[in-house]
Parts: sequence; structure tokens; C-alpha cells
Amino acid sequence: MAMPQNSTRENGFCFTQPLDFSCACPHPGEAGRPLCAVSGGDGCSTPLSNGIASSGAPSPSGSCAEPLCTASPAQEETPFEEGIKYVSAEGEELACGWGGFTPGCLQLCNTSKGVLFFLCVASFLQGMTVNGFINTVITSIERRFDLRSYQSGLIASSYDIAACVCLTFVSYFGGNGHKPRWLGWGVLVMGLGSLLFALPHFTTGQYEARSAAQVGVCGGNQSLPCSQAASSLSGYRFVFMLGQFLHGMGATPLYTLGVTYLDENVKTNYSPVYIAVFYTAAILGPAAGYLVGGMFLNIYTEIGREIDMAPENTLWVGAWWIGFLGAGAASLLISIPILGYPQRLPGSQRYIVMRVSEAHQLKDGSHKKASDPDFGKTVKDLPRSVLLLLKNPTFIFLCLAGATEATLIAGMSTFGPKFLESQFSLSASEAATFFGYLVVPAGGGGTFLGGFLVNKFKLRCSGIIKLCLLCTVSSLLAILVFFIHCPNMPMAGVTQMYDGSALPGGHLNLTAACNAQCGCWQDTYSPVCGTDGIMYYSPCHAGCTSVSVNLRNGKKVYQECSCVDKALLPGSGKAEAGKCTSSCAKKPLLLCFMFVVILFTFLSSIPALTATLRCVSDRQRSFALGIQWIVVRTLGGIPGPIAFGSMIDKSCLLWQDQCGEQGSCYVYQNSAMSRYTLVAGLVYKVLGTTFFIVACLLYKPPPAESAPGSLDASENGTSDLQEHKPSLPAEEDI
Repeated sequence: MAMPQNSTRENGFCFTQPLDFSCACPHPGEAGRPLCAVSGGDGCSTPLSNGIASSGAPSPSGSCAEPLCTASPAQEETPFEEGIKYVSAEGEELACGWGGFTPGCLQLCNTSKGVLFFLCVASFLQGMTVNGFINTVITSIERRFDLRSYQSGLIASSYDIAACVCLTFVSYFGGNGHKPRWLGWGVLVMGLGSLLFALPHFTTGQYEARSAAQVGVCGGNQSLPCSQAASSLSGYRFVFMLGQFLHGMGATPLYTLGVTYLDENVKTNYSPVYIAVFYTAAILGPAAGYLVGGMFLNIYTEIGREIDMAPENTLWVGAWWIGFLGAGAASLLISIPILGYPQRLPGSQRYIVMRVSEAHQLKDGSHKKASDPDFGKTVKDLPRSVLLLLKNPTFIFLCLAGATEATLIAGMSTFGPKFLESQFSLSASEAATFFGYLVVPAGGGGTFLGGFLVNKFKLRCSGIIKLCLLCTVSSLLAILVFFIHCPNMPMAGVTQMYDGSALPGGHLNLTAACNAQCGCWQDTYSPVCGTDGIMYYSPCHAGCTSVSVNLRNGKKVYQECSCVDKALLPGSGKAEAGKCTSSCAKKPLLLCFMFVVILFTFLSSIPALTATLRCVSDRQRSFALGIQWIVVRTLGGIPGPIAFGSMIDKSCLLWQDQCGEQGSCYVYQNSAMSRYTLVAGLVYKVLGTTFFIVACLLYKPPPAESAPGSLDASENGTSDLQEHKPSLPAEEDI
């Protein structure tokens, strides 16, 4: 059995074969001493140490800090010169703490599970803030600070812009530095960004809601005058953009260095499970953000001030800022323990020694440069690092496949609620709730299940890529469900004439003889459902002249509606606020297959990430993740919503009119929306399938005989080290 090479020289493990090294051991106090041992015929002659020779402090507790084998009582008195011991060449401290303050109680958390807990809390806060609170309060911020849609879009994009700017720097230097410190400072910066985002609430005056009496009914549908002058409050968008920029800077180490830190400090086969738990927390964060953020929006923004206005009012502004204060404070607190972790966890060096390299083998052998311990420590190595990754076809096509999947995820998360709202004639809150019921079990469950399958079947790199391919093909087949759609609910003047006939040439006509005397304006869209089963643009367009409140459900009921057909039910010229309820029989089928699409899309995320980590050299893992995130964001995350949005906008029937400018879409044609969604989904899923196939075909694993240790040893821990395995077993791929 060939002797494994310990390139880090920071820890050792015992060999089961007799050892016979003839070397003179220097004095224990001398630095840089070589590996020394006396011959032994029955395993280990002395205990191994993960600490520092000169330190008299006890080693941190936990299973990963225990020695791989212990000495017999007769051997415990053997002088140090006759033992085997690895000592960190840099003299690094493996205890948890801040500087010289390393109390023993903190060492209980100095384990891989402790790191996982704090990183999960950080990723949960990041998801809740950026993907939850921001999306929930963006409408309230627009209303409060007089922002237009494109300005709020810039606020949302500032996060991705910051991430793309910082990814190369953070992943390259952080990957070769002290990862917990980069992570801790990143979480702290993220917390400062949340506090900065809430700052405008405290630096502006009180919000004064403008109101108009009886807006909506016939004869009282008065519109508010257009304000052509830009409000001074709109300048606060730069504060929001800076807050989002800090969010992006702080979250950059979390999903690059955090992943590699977990991967380096656990067994190879446990790594996908740890990463899956980490990403599951990040997916549950937005769900909590929508829930908690929605609760805060039911509180008036000026807390303690009484106002005669309900949250349903279009001029209502909720307490959007509370969530950012709480998330910012929590981020500052959670950064403190993360900053206290050592560069490597106690006992993690044995996993590095026993790790079986699965890096893609380049024909010119240039991949061996990354194995040099001094590689990547200076800026001069940055171009060589980029070149090595660009010459790795498996890595390149995994990045492209990730970009296609990210496009779909970004598109679904942005327009999924809108799709449900249009297809099933739901309110915005009902559609968001339905979509949440789909995403939380399908997205969170798929993410965790993907890591579990990699661990369960002990998949190697090529097998993991095949699993990703299987998931992509399954979601490709499920996406064909968008061939079907629910019919539009009939809407007077939009999908049909007021008398029920078809619109001539498809042109809109919201004015009819029944509402011609009302003088209705189109700047306020407030749909109502008549007792005849037809929707109307507003109570005014339905010809309603009075309003009351239904005591059973609290909804407004409009009466004496001249446009509502009274021939069906005498005296039934009434309309209720809100859209008409859809009775589409295809609703369960659409929801079921959307669940399948989301499940298999997220199911491939952790295996694809694991394959990326394994197809590159160990010293390039953090940098490779950084480059992958840049590709995924620039080709997928940023243009994804734009591509899906432009496709869906082609199916719009009724646009908002904002003082002569086109605003958002009010009503979509369901058949066209399904057709365009199907086309976009098929294009990106076919591309993703193609990229995974090419990545699998071009992957060239290292020869089995060149692996530095047996895979069984790396997977089964210390117990397998006590057995002598004469050869490296080959593992089957799926």
C-alpha cells in the first residue's frame, strides 16, 4: 500500500502497516520538525495530535477532535522523539474564540454541526431579507417614496450587481485565507445593509395619505391629478440601492466560502447533506420573509398614529421597515460567533488527507499546478487560476447548465404568483399563498433530497452529473403541462362586449351605453364581479351608484349597477369587490405538475453544486464557486426575470395608464401566457439537458491508482483506517 502524501503537513493519521522510518528527531521545541516514527508492528505506537505541540490547553471537544487511534498504557511514557506527530507549519490555532479569549465552553460549538447551525441562521436571514422582505415591501416603498417601477427594479438589481463585482475578489482571496473571518465580516456587512435600508423611514416626515371621497362609483369616480414634478423623496432610492449593494457584498462569501468551508470540514460523503441543509435554510428564509413581511404590512407605517384607512386601500403604506431592523440586528449578532471559528476545525485535516481527488484531468497535465501548496496565494496566480478553470470543460458546462436552471428559478419566483393569479382568477395575496404552498415543500424538499441521494448512493462525480441529467429530463417532461390552460373569466370591454358579443378586431372598449353618463376614469383599476358572472373594470364601469359592506366577509357590495344583466335574476343588479371566482377543472392538474417542475428543478441544485466542487482541484474550490456564481448571475439570475417578463408581457390584454404612460399589465390572455411560458421553459430545459450531457461526456476522472487513499477510508472515517486494504476499490456510478 502506497503511503499517502499529506500536503498540508498539519495533521496525521496512523498506518495499519508496520512503519520503519530511520530519522533523527530534533528537539520538540524546534520548528519545522520532520515526520518521525519508530517501528511498530501492531498499528499505532503513539497517539496522534491535532493541536499545537507547545500548547498545554485541552483540545476542543467533539468527535472530530478525537485522535484516530490511542496508545497502549505501556507506550504512553514513550518520549516524544519516538512518536508520530504532525504539527501545523504555520502554528495555527484550532480553538474557537476571539484572539486570546478561547473559553472551554465555546469549544462545544467548535464542530461541523456548530458551524452548520450558524451558517444556516445566516443564510436564513439572507433569504428572508433579500428574497422575502424586499419583494414583499417593494410596492409600499414605491408608494411611500414616489418611485417608478424601473427605479424599484434598479433597487432589486443592486444586490446582483454587488455580488458580481465582489465574487472574483472574495472567492479568490477568501478561498486561500481565513474563511470564517470572511464569512463573519460578510454577515456583519449584510446586517449593516439591512439597517441602512430601514433608515429612510426615520429621516423623512410623517406619511400623509391623500384620499378622494367615494372613488369608484358612478358619478364619484374622480381621479387624482397627475404629478409631473418629481418628488424629493424619490432621491432616497440611492439609499435603498446602497443598502442592497451592502446586502450583495455581505452575502457573497456566504454561498462561496461557506459552502467550501463545510465541504472541507466533513467527510466526503456527508458533504452533500450538510450543503443541502444549508441551502434548505436559505430557501425557507424567503417563505418566512413573505409571512412576516405581510404581517408587518398590516400595521400602519406611522406606528401609534390613528388613521381612518384600511390595509385594502390603495393609498395604505404598511410598516415595511420593521423587518429590516430585526434582520439587521440578528445578522450583527450571528456574525460574532462565526468570526470566532478557526481556519480549520479540529480533526478536519484527516478528511483532507483521505480525500480522493475527482478533479477533471487535463490533457496537458496543467491541472497539477493547482496542487502546489503555494498556488493561489498571490495576485499573480489569478490569471492562471482563471485559465485552469476555463480549460476544464466539465466545469464550464456545469456553469452553463446552472445558468439555465437559474433562469427558470428566477423566472418562476418572479412570475409564478402572477401566472397563478391570471390562470385561476385569484387575488395577489391568494396567488402568493398558493405559490408559497408549492415552493416551500417542493423547493425545500427537493434541495434536501438532492443532497440526501448523493450521500445515500455514494455517488462519484460522473454519477452525480447523471443524476442532474435525470432530474432535468424529468422536469422537461413535466413542463409540457403548460400546453393546457384555464380560460379567461369574461370581462366586459376586455374579453367581450358588454352585450356578450365578441370584441371587433380585438380592440378594447370599456365604455358602453350603460355607463356613458358616469364619466369613468381608467387610472384606478378596481375589478368587481357582477351577479351575472361577468367582471367589470371598476364599480363605475359596471354603472354602480351606491355601496355597502357585506357583514359576512367584509367585502364591499355595489348596488344599482346598470350594466349588470338583470334578466338573469330580477333585482340582482349588484357587484361585489374583487375578481370572479374561477371554476377551472384543470386547476389540480396544473398545480400538480408545477409542483413536479419545481421539485425536480431544485432536486438537481445540490448535486450540481457537489459536482462542481469535485471536478476542480481542492485549492480552487472557493474560486470555482465564485466564477460559477458570476456566470449563473450574469447569464441566468439577472436576465432571467427580464426574459420571462418580456415573454409574458406579449400576452397582455389590458395595460395600466399612468398619466399617458404605459404601466403594468392588469389582464393577461391565459392561453397566450401558457404558450409563452411553455416556449421559454422548453428552451431553457433543453439547453440545460444538453449542457449536462456534454459535461458528463467530457468529464475525465483521475486514474484509480493515483488516488491518495481509499474511498472507503474517506467515507467511513477512522474505523476503516484500522483495516489493511491492499487495493483501492472502484465505485460504481449510476
